[in-house]
Amino acid sequence: MLKLSFERILFILLIFIPISIVMELTHSNPVFIFFTAALAIIPLAGFMGKATEELSKQVGAGLGGLLNATFGNATELIIAIFALQAGLFEVVKASITGGIIGNMLLIVGCSMLFGGLKREKQTFNPQVQGANSTMLALAAVGLIMPALVSHIFDFNTVETLSLGVSFILVITYIFSLLFSLRTHKHLYSCEEDPEECKPKWSKNKAIMVLLLTTAVIAMESEFLVGAVEPVSASLGLTELFIGVIVVAIIGNAAEHSTAILMAIKNKMDLSLGIAIGSSTQIALLIAPVLVFVSYIWGNPMTLVFNQFEVVAIIAAVVIANMICSDGESNWFEGVQLIALYAMMGVVFFLI
Repeated sequence: MLKLSFERILFILLIFIPISIVMELTHSNPVFIFFTAALAIIPLAGFMGKATEELSKQVGAGLGGLLNATFGNATELIIAIFALQAGLFEVVKASITGGIIGNMLLIVGCSMLFGGLKREKQTFNPQVQGANSTMLALAAVGLIMPALVSHIFDFNTVETLSLGVSFILVITYIFSLLFSLRTHKHLYSCEEDPEECKPKWSKNKAIMVLLLTTAVIAMESEFLVGAVEPVSASLGLTELFIGVIVVAIIGNAAEHSTAILMAIKNKMDLSLGIAIGSSTQIALLIAPVLVFVSYIWGNPMTLVFNQFEVVAIIAAVVIANMICSDGESNWFEGVQLIALYAMMGVVFFLI
């Protein structure tokens, strides 16, 4: 029932695609363009995820896992690439920060809260989630290292350092795929309803939906990014806040919903796997790819985040390791995580 209502909401939100197109063509108020494009991206990301899931059921576990890993944060990557093209480096870096802390605090928090409302506690495999959170911790350290060096030692060749760290992060990501999809895939396998494992779409349909949603997300991302600066000036929101909160939530909205729905169904391993896995992919793959893309365009982006972004990432990762240590969660732990995210949101709004 939850799944049906969620899909119905996605179909309703599709109405914002033609609305955003009309607004863009008629040069309407940038605020309206920004929010209609944002609302249009949410269902598109959902159907992209559904197409990836259906395709992965038909190509085997190994390739299917690779597909899910590759397209897990595709929406956020597309938005960030258009922001890079527009020279909005601070928005891009803020969206990286927002993706990590949003998954670890807001989404894990909501999952624990809503999943634990009717239960005294929920359990998950501490070995698997501990491995995931440890990988995230290592990725986060690598991600913020150029920022720490720059802020503490006034390092002058931070572009070279960012590029070198990016190469190492990508290589680590490749090994993490090898670990989870090949050598230790038994740790990540879970018992599913056989009916859920049967594909409901044909392979051709899944491929067509995947290609179509990717193309439309690219168009809507261009609308969204083009309106960022006018919206920032009009509403008095900093580009930092827009990147950390608004863009990060939009780019991962559909995936976030899936994590929460899985927690409500008491599938906490899957829920935490989605949230922590998404954060890890942002740090190990999305951030480095954006650095590489910026070099291709001849305007390098560094991995130098501001001081509070560094603190926020460290705090989110530390909390992630703490909550995964005992293999149990309850609704109040969810409230605590959401509260921390809200406090960070207030700070990002004011600075």
